[in-house]
Amino acid sequence: MNTILSEIQAINSEIINNRRHLHTYPELSFKEYQTCAFICSVLDNMQIPYQIVAETGIVALIGNGDRCIALRADIDALPMEEETGLDFKSVHPGIMHACGHDAHTAMLLGAAKVLKARETSLQGTVKLIFQPGEEKVPGGASLMVAAGVLENPRPEVIFGQHVYPDAPAGTFLICSGPTMASADELYWTIKGKGAHAAQPHQGIDPIVIAAELIMHLQTLITKSRNPLLPGVLGITSVHGGSATNIIPESVEMKGTLRSFDPMWREQAITMIQEHSEKLCQLHGAECSVTILRGYPAVYNNEQATSFARTSAEKIVGSSSIADFEPKMWGEDFAYYGAYIPAAFWMLGVRPDNKETMPGLHNPRFTPDESALSTGAALLANTAIDWLANDSPFSHT
Repeated sequence: MNTILSEIQAINSEIINNRRHLHTYPELSFKEYQTCAFICSVLDNMQIPYQIVAETGIVALIGNGDRCIALRADIDALPMEEETGLDFKSVHPGIMHACGHDAHTAMLLGAAKVLKARETSLQGTVKLIFQPGEEKVPGGASLMVAAGVLENPRPEVIFGQHVYPDAPAGTFLICSGPTMASADELYWTIKGKGAHAAQPHQGIDPIVIAAELIMHLQTLITKSRNPLLPGVLGITSVHGGSATNIIPESVEMKGTLRSFDPMWREQAITMIQEHSEKLCQLHGAECSVTILRGYPAVYNNEQATSFARTSAEKIVGSSSIADFEPKMWGEDFAYYGAYIPAAFWMLGVRPDNKETMPGLHNPRFTPDESALSTGAALLANTAIDWLANDSPFSHT
Protein backbone atom coordinates (compact mmCIF):
# COMPACT_ATOMS: atom_id res chain seq x y z
CA MET A 1 0.00 0.00 0.00
CA ASN A 2 1.17 3.54 -0.77
CA THR A 3 2.74 5.18 2.30
CA ILE A 4 0.69 8.36 1.98
CA LEU A 5 -2.52 6.36 1.68
CA SER A 6 -1.58 4.39 4.80
CA GLU A 7 -0.99 7.61 6.73
CA ILE A 8 -4.32 9.01 5.55
CA GLN A 9 -6.19 5.84 6.43
CA ALA A 10 -4.77 6.04 9.95
CA ILE A 11 -6.72 9.29 10.41
CA ASN A 12 -9.75 8.22 8.37
CA SER A 13 -12.12 8.44 11.33
CA GLU A 14 -11.03 12.02 11.90
CA ILE A 15 -11.68 12.90 8.26
CA ILE A 16 -15.15 11.35 8.44
CA ASN A 17 -15.95 13.10 11.73
CA ASN A 18 -14.92 16.46 10.25
CA ARG A 19 -17.07 15.82 7.22
CA ARG A 20 -20.07 14.91 9.36
CA HIS A 21 -19.67 17.99 11.52
CA LEU A 22 -19.59 20.20 8.43
CA HIS A 23 -22.58 18.35 7.00
CA THR A 24 -24.60 18.92 10.16
CA TYR A 25 -23.92 22.66 10.18
CA PRO A 26 -24.03 23.82 6.54
CA GLU A 27 -23.94 27.49 5.62
CA LEU A 28 -24.85 29.36 2.46
CA SER A 29 -22.42 31.12 0.13
CA PHE A 30 -20.49 33.98 1.72
CA LYS A 31 -22.13 33.30 5.07
CA GLU A 32 -19.84 30.44 6.12
CA TYR A 33 -18.85 31.98 9.47
CA GLN A 34 -19.22 28.84 11.62
CA THR A 35 -17.59 26.78 8.90
CA CYS A 36 -14.65 29.17 8.77
CA ALA A 37 -14.30 29.05 12.56
CA PHE A 38 -14.36 25.25 12.54
CA ILE A 39 -11.66 25.01 9.86
CA CYS A 40 -9.53 27.49 11.78
CA SER A 41 -9.89 25.44 14.96
CA VAL A 42 -8.72 22.30 13.15
CA LEU A 43 -5.76 24.16 11.65
CA ASP A 44 -4.93 25.57 15.11
CA ASN A 45 -4.86 22.05 16.53
CA MET A 46 -2.43 21.03 13.79
CA GLN A 47 -0.36 24.20 14.36
CA ILE A 48 -0.74 25.24 10.75
CA PRO A 49 -0.55 29.02 10.23
CA TYR A 50 -3.34 30.63 8.23
CA GLN A 51 -5.04 33.88 7.25
CA ILE A 52 -8.74 34.62 6.87
CA VAL A 53 -9.37 36.07 3.41
CA ALA A 54 -12.51 37.47 1.75
CA GLU A 55 -14.29 37.38 5.14
CA THR A 56 -14.95 33.62 5.30
CA GLY A 57 -12.14 32.14 3.21
CA ILE A 58 -8.92 30.73 4.62
CA VAL A 59 -5.39 30.40 3.23
CA ALA A 60 -2.95 28.18 5.14
CA LEU A 61 0.72 27.37 4.53
CA ILE A 62 2.70 24.19 5.18
CA GLY A 63 6.44 23.93 4.51
CA ASN A 64 8.82 26.60 3.28
CA GLY A 65 10.91 27.54 0.31
CA ASP A 66 10.43 29.42 -2.95
CA ARG A 67 8.58 26.65 -4.75
CA CYS A 68 4.87 26.43 -4.05
CA ILE A 69 1.83 24.33 -5.00
CA ALA A 70 -1.79 25.15 -4.11
CA LEU A 71 -4.64 22.81 -3.15
CA ARG A 72 -8.22 24.10 -3.06
CA ALA A 73 -11.50 23.06 -1.44
CA ASP A 74 -14.83 24.92 -1.47
CA ILE A 75 -16.81 25.23 1.77
CA ASP A 76 -20.35 26.52 1.08
CA ALA A 77 -23.67 24.67 0.99
CA LEU A 78 -26.89 24.93 -1.04
CA PRO A 79 -30.31 26.46 -0.25
CA MET A 80 -32.32 23.23 -0.18
CA GLU A 81 -34.02 20.97 2.34
CA GLU A 82 -32.17 17.75 3.11
CA GLU A 83 -33.98 14.42 2.66
CA THR A 84 -31.20 11.91 3.41
CA GLY A 85 -32.45 10.82 6.82
CA LEU A 86 -28.84 10.65 8.06
CA ASP A 87 -28.13 10.77 11.79
CA PHE A 88 -25.90 13.77 11.07
CA LYS A 89 -28.26 15.52 8.65
CA SER A 90 -28.40 19.29 8.47
CA VAL A 91 -29.79 21.09 11.51
CA HIS A 92 -30.21 24.28 9.50
CA PRO A 93 -33.63 24.32 7.79
CA GLY A 94 -33.43 24.81 4.05
CA ILE A 95 -29.64 24.44 3.85
CA MET A 96 -27.77 21.29 2.82
CA HIS A 97 -24.36 20.14 1.67
CA ALA A 98 -25.78 18.58 -1.50
CA CYS A 99 -22.72 19.24 -3.66
CA GLY A 100 -20.11 17.57 -1.50
CA HIS A 101 -18.28 20.65 -0.28
CA ASP A 102 -18.30 19.19 3.24
CA ALA A 103 -16.35 16.24 1.85
CA HIS A 104 -14.01 18.51 -0.12
CA THR A 105 -13.15 20.46 3.02
CA ALA A 106 -12.70 17.36 5.18
CA MET A 107 -10.40 15.76 2.60
CA LEU A 108 -8.21 18.86 2.37
CA LEU A 109 -7.99 18.99 6.17
CA GLY A 110 -6.98 15.32 6.14
CA ALA A 111 -4.31 16.00 3.53
CA ALA A 112 -3.13 18.94 5.62
CA LYS A 113 -2.50 16.72 8.64
CA VAL A 114 -0.30 14.33 6.70
CA LEU A 115 1.53 17.18 4.96
CA LYS A 116 2.14 18.91 8.29
CA ALA A 117 3.64 15.71 9.72
CA ARG A 118 6.02 15.66 6.74
CA GLU A 119 6.69 19.38 6.76
CA THR A 120 10.44 19.16 7.33
CA SER A 121 10.86 16.90 4.30
CA LEU A 122 8.69 18.96 1.93
CA GLN A 123 10.75 20.53 -0.84
CA GLY A 124 8.71 23.71 -0.93
CA THR A 125 5.44 25.19 0.31
CA VAL A 126 1.92 23.81 0.09
CA LYS A 127 -0.76 26.49 0.07
CA LEU A 128 -4.18 25.32 1.26
CA ILE A 129 -7.13 27.35 -0.02
CA PHE A 130 -10.49 26.91 1.74
CA GLN A 131 -12.77 28.93 -0.49
CA PRO A 132 -16.24 30.35 0.21
CA GLY A 133 -19.08 30.99 -2.20
CA GLU A 134 -18.52 28.55 -5.06
CA GLU A 135 -22.27 28.20 -5.54
CA LYS A 136 -23.05 31.89 -6.03
CA VAL A 137 -21.98 34.51 -8.57
CA PRO A 138 -19.48 36.23 -8.59
CA GLY A 139 -17.86 33.11 -7.11
CA GLY A 140 -15.65 33.01 -4.08
CA ALA A 141 -12.66 32.09 -6.22
CA SER A 142 -12.78 35.48 -7.94
CA LEU A 143 -12.77 37.21 -4.55
CA MET A 144 -9.92 35.04 -3.26
CA VAL A 145 -7.83 35.78 -6.34
CA ALA A 146 -8.55 39.50 -5.99
CA ALA A 147 -7.44 39.28 -2.35
CA GLY A 148 -4.08 37.90 -3.46
CA VAL A 149 -4.25 34.19 -2.59
CA LEU A 150 -2.16 33.37 -5.66
CA GLU A 151 0.70 35.56 -4.45
CA ASN A 152 3.26 35.50 -1.63
CA PRO A 153 4.18 32.82 -2.48
CA ARG A 154 2.87 32.37 -6.01
CA PRO A 155 1.97 28.72 -6.70
CA GLU A 156 3.43 27.03 -9.74
CA VAL A 157 0.18 25.11 -10.13
CA ILE A 158 -3.14 24.56 -8.36
CA PHE A 159 -5.11 21.33 -8.00
CA GLY A 160 -8.69 20.74 -6.91
CA GLN A 161 -11.17 17.89 -6.82
CA HIS A 162 -14.92 17.30 -6.78
CA VAL A 163 -16.94 14.34 -5.61
CA TYR A 164 -18.62 12.55 -8.52
CA PRO A 165 -21.69 10.34 -8.00
CA ASP A 166 -21.52 8.74 -11.46
CA ALA A 167 -18.39 6.70 -10.72
CA PRO A 168 -17.57 4.02 -8.13
CA ALA A 169 -16.16 5.17 -4.79
CA GLY A 170 -12.43 5.83 -4.89
CA THR A 171 -12.02 6.14 -8.65
CA PHE A 172 -10.11 9.06 -10.19
CA LEU A 173 -11.35 10.80 -13.36
CA ILE A 174 -9.68 13.66 -15.20
CA CYS A 175 -9.30 15.18 -18.67
CA SER A 176 -7.14 17.90 -20.14
CA GLY A 177 -8.47 20.97 -21.90
CA PRO A 178 -12.12 22.06 -21.54
CA THR A 179 -13.60 20.36 -18.48
CA MET A 180 -16.54 22.49 -17.37
CA ALA A 181 -18.42 25.25 -19.13
CA SER A 182 -18.82 28.96 -18.63
CA ALA A 183 -22.17 29.66 -16.98
CA ASP A 184 -24.16 32.86 -17.41
CA GLU A 185 -27.55 33.77 -15.91
CA LEU A 186 -30.22 35.21 -18.22
CA TYR A 187 -33.27 37.25 -17.19
CA TRP A 188 -36.00 38.72 -19.41
CA THR A 189 -38.96 40.99 -18.72
CA ILE A 190 -41.36 41.30 -21.66
CA LYS A 191 -43.80 44.22 -21.28
CA GLY A 192 -46.91 44.07 -23.42
CA LYS A 193 -50.35 45.59 -22.89
CA GLY A 194 -52.95 44.03 -20.67
CA ALA A 195 -56.45 43.39 -21.97
CA HIS A 196 -59.49 41.16 -21.70
CA ALA A 197 -58.65 37.75 -23.15
CA ALA A 198 -61.82 37.99 -25.30
CA GLN A 199 -60.52 41.20 -26.85
CA PRO A 200 -56.90 40.38 -27.79
CA HIS A 201 -56.87 43.11 -30.43
CA GLN A 202 -56.91 45.68 -27.63
CA GLY A 203 -53.78 44.31 -25.99
CA ILE A 204 -50.26 43.14 -26.73
CA ASP A 205 -49.93 39.58 -25.49
CA PRO A 206 -46.55 39.01 -23.78
CA ILE A 207 -47.22 35.28 -23.39
CA VAL A 208 -47.44 34.73 -27.13
CA ILE A 209 -44.33 36.88 -27.59
CA ALA A 210 -42.48 34.89 -24.93
CA ALA A 211 -43.38 31.63 -26.64
CA GLU A 212 -42.13 32.91 -29.99
CA LEU A 213 -38.97 34.28 -28.38
CA ILE A 214 -38.16 30.94 -26.74
CA MET A 215 -38.38 29.10 -30.05
CA HIS A 216 -36.47 31.84 -31.87
CA LEU A 217 -33.61 31.75 -29.38
CA GLN A 218 -33.33 27.97 -29.53
CA THR A 219 -33.10 28.12 -33.33
CA LEU A 220 -30.72 31.06 -33.18
CA ILE A 221 -28.29 29.22 -30.90
CA THR A 222 -28.50 26.01 -32.92
CA LYS A 223 -27.88 27.66 -36.28
CA SER A 224 -25.29 30.26 -35.27
CA ARG A 225 -22.98 27.90 -33.39
CA ASN A 226 -20.41 25.62 -34.95
CA PRO A 227 -21.88 22.17 -34.19
CA LEU A 228 -18.43 21.02 -33.09
CA LEU A 229 -18.46 23.58 -30.25
CA PRO A 230 -20.55 22.50 -27.24
CA GLY A 231 -23.09 25.07 -26.11
CA VAL A 232 -26.41 25.16 -24.27
CA LEU A 233 -29.13 27.77 -23.97
CA GLY A 234 -31.86 26.72 -21.56
CA ILE A 235 -35.01 28.69 -20.76
CA THR A 236 -35.80 27.36 -17.32
CA SER A 237 -38.53 29.62 -15.95
CA VAL A 238 -41.52 31.43 -17.49
CA HIS A 239 -43.97 33.40 -15.33
CA GLY A 240 -46.91 35.49 -16.48
CA GLY A 241 -50.63 35.87 -16.02
CA SER A 242 -53.02 35.26 -13.15
CA ALA A 243 -56.39 34.32 -14.65
CA THR A 244 -57.98 32.58 -17.65
CA ASN A 245 -59.61 35.74 -18.97
CA ILE A 246 -56.80 38.27 -18.64
CA ILE A 247 -53.96 39.04 -21.03
CA PRO A 248 -51.21 40.06 -18.60
CA GLU A 249 -49.10 43.16 -18.77
CA SER A 250 -45.81 41.30 -18.63
CA VAL A 251 -43.99 37.98 -18.62
CA GLU A 252 -40.73 37.18 -16.86
CA MET A 253 -38.31 34.50 -18.04
CA LYS A 254 -35.08 33.05 -16.74
CA GLY A 255 -32.43 30.86 -18.32
CA THR A 256 -28.81 29.84 -18.54
CA LEU A 257 -26.12 29.99 -21.22
CA ARG A 258 -23.28 27.44 -21.17
CA SER A 259 -20.22 27.26 -23.40
CA PHE A 260 -16.64 26.03 -23.61
CA ASP A 261 -15.60 28.56 -26.27
CA PRO A 262 -15.13 32.16 -25.02
CA MET A 263 -15.58 33.72 -28.47
CA TRP A 264 -18.88 31.95 -29.09
CA ARG A 265 -19.97 32.88 -25.57
CA GLU A 266 -19.54 36.57 -26.39
CA GLN A 267 -21.30 36.15 -29.72
CA ALA A 268 -24.24 34.37 -28.09
CA ILE A 269 -24.61 37.01 -25.37
CA THR A 270 -24.76 39.76 -28.01
CA MET A 271 -27.30 37.87 -30.13
CA ILE A 272 -29.54 37.07 -27.18
CA GLN A 273 -29.64 40.74 -26.18
CA GLU A 274 -30.24 42.12 -29.67
CA HIS A 275 -32.68 39.50 -30.96
CA SER A 276 -34.79 39.58 -27.79
CA GLU A 277 -35.25 43.33 -28.02
CA LYS A 278 -35.94 43.35 -31.77
CA LEU A 279 -38.42 40.48 -31.74
CA CYS A 280 -40.43 42.14 -28.99
CA GLN A 281 -40.38 45.43 -30.86
CA LEU A 282 -41.91 43.71 -33.90
CA HIS A 283 -44.95 42.98 -31.74
CA GLY A 284 -45.08 46.43 -30.19
CA ALA A 285 -43.73 45.20 -26.86
CA GLU A 286 -40.73 46.17 -24.78
CA CYS A 287 -38.08 43.77 -23.57
CA SER A 288 -35.41 44.23 -20.96
CA VAL A 289 -32.66 41.62 -20.86
CA THR A 290 -30.28 41.24 -17.94
CA ILE A 291 -27.30 38.96 -18.35
CA LEU A 292 -25.26 38.17 -15.26
CA ARG A 293 -21.92 36.85 -16.34
CA GLY A 294 -20.99 33.79 -14.37
CA TYR A 295 -17.85 31.72 -14.22
CA PRO A 296 -15.58 31.19 -17.21
CA ALA A 297 -14.95 27.68 -18.49
CA VAL A 298 -12.61 25.37 -16.59
CA TYR A 299 -9.57 24.41 -18.68
CA ASN A 300 -7.22 21.77 -17.31
CA ASN A 301 -3.58 22.42 -18.12
CA GLU A 302 -2.29 19.47 -20.15
CA GLN A 303 0.95 18.98 -18.24
CA ALA A 304 -0.66 19.47 -14.82
CA THR A 305 -3.36 16.97 -15.80
CA SER A 306 -0.79 14.40 -16.89
CA PHE A 307 1.15 14.90 -13.68
CA ALA A 308 -1.97 14.47 -11.52
CA ARG A 309 -2.92 11.29 -13.36
CA THR A 310 0.54 9.76 -12.84
CA SER A 311 0.53 10.72 -9.17
CA ALA A 312 -2.97 9.27 -8.75
CA GLU A 313 -1.79 5.88 -10.04
CA LYS A 314 0.28 5.54 -6.87
CA ILE A 315 -2.89 5.90 -4.79
CA VAL A 316 -5.66 4.14 -6.70
CA GLY A 317 -3.81 2.11 -9.35
CA SER A 318 -4.18 2.42 -13.11
CA SER A 319 -7.35 0.31 -13.18
CA SER A 320 -9.20 2.94 -11.10
CA ILE A 321 -8.28 5.86 -13.34
CA ALA A 322 -10.54 6.97 -16.19
CA ASP A 323 -11.05 9.86 -18.57
CA PHE A 324 -13.62 12.37 -17.40
CA GLU A 325 -16.27 13.35 -19.91
CA PRO A 326 -16.48 17.18 -19.86
CA LYS A 327 -19.70 18.57 -18.42
CA MET A 328 -21.66 21.77 -19.01
CA TRP A 329 -21.64 22.44 -15.27
CA GLY A 330 -20.23 25.71 -13.93
CA GLU A 331 -17.30 25.79 -11.48
CA ASP A 332 -15.46 28.88 -10.24
CA PHE A 333 -12.18 26.95 -9.98
CA ALA A 334 -11.80 28.41 -13.48
CA TYR A 335 -10.69 31.73 -11.99
CA TYR A 336 -7.51 30.19 -10.59
CA GLY A 337 -6.72 28.61 -13.96
CA ALA A 338 -6.91 32.03 -15.60
CA TYR A 339 -3.74 33.03 -13.70
CA ILE A 340 -1.73 29.87 -13.10
CA PRO A 341 -1.70 26.30 -14.50
CA ALA A 342 -4.53 24.30 -12.99
CA ALA A 343 -6.05 20.83 -13.00
CA PHE A 344 -9.36 19.69 -11.55
CA TRP A 345 -10.29 16.04 -11.13
CA MET A 346 -13.33 14.01 -10.11
CA LEU A 347 -13.43 11.54 -7.23
CA GLY A 348 -15.99 8.75 -7.54
CA VAL A 349 -18.29 8.47 -4.50
CA ARG A 350 -20.96 5.99 -5.66
CA PRO A 351 -21.30 3.02 -3.29
CA ASP A 352 -19.98 -0.21 -4.83
CA ASN A 353 -23.31 -1.97 -4.29
CA LYS A 354 -25.25 0.59 -6.33
CA GLU A 355 -25.43 1.19 -10.07
CA THR A 356 -26.86 4.67 -9.59
CA MET A 357 -27.31 7.13 -6.75
CA PRO A 358 -28.92 10.56 -6.22
CA GLY A 359 -26.79 13.12 -8.02
CA LEU A 360 -25.28 16.45 -7.10
CA HIS A 361 -27.77 19.09 -5.92
CA ASN A 362 -30.25 16.34 -5.03
CA PRO A 363 -31.79 16.46 -1.53
CA ARG A 364 -30.92 12.77 -1.07
CA PHE A 365 -27.29 13.05 -2.20
CA THR A 366 -25.21 10.79 0.08
CA PRO A 367 -21.60 10.15 -1.01
CA ASP A 368 -19.82 6.98 0.09
CA GLU A 369 -17.50 8.07 2.88
CA SER A 370 -15.03 5.30 2.02
CA ALA A 371 -13.83 7.57 -0.79
CA LEU A 372 -12.73 10.34 1.58
CA SER A 373 -9.42 8.73 2.49
CA THR A 374 -8.66 8.25 -1.21
CA GLY A 375 -9.42 11.89 -1.97
CA ALA A 376 -7.28 13.15 0.91
CA ALA A 377 -4.41 10.91 -0.19
CA LEU A 378 -4.70 12.12 -3.79
CA LEU A 379 -4.31 15.73 -2.66
CA ALA A 380 -1.40 15.05 -0.33
CA ASN A 381 0.46 12.77 -2.72
CA THR A 382 0.10 15.14 -5.67
CA ALA A 383 1.55 18.00 -3.62
CA ILE A 384 4.47 15.90 -2.37
CA ASP A 385 5.24 14.52 -5.82
CA TRP A 386 5.09 17.95 -7.43
CA LEU A 387 7.52 19.55 -4.99
CA ALA A 388 9.85 16.57 -5.21
CA ASN A 389 10.11 16.98 -8.98
CA ASP A 390 12.61 19.62 -10.13
CA SER A 391 10.91 19.98 -13.51
CA PRO A 392 7.25 18.94 -13.12
CA PHE A 393 6.18 20.79 -16.27
CA SER A 394 8.46 18.59 -18.35
CA HIS A 395 6.36 15.61 -17.25
CA THR A 396 4.64 13.71 -20.05
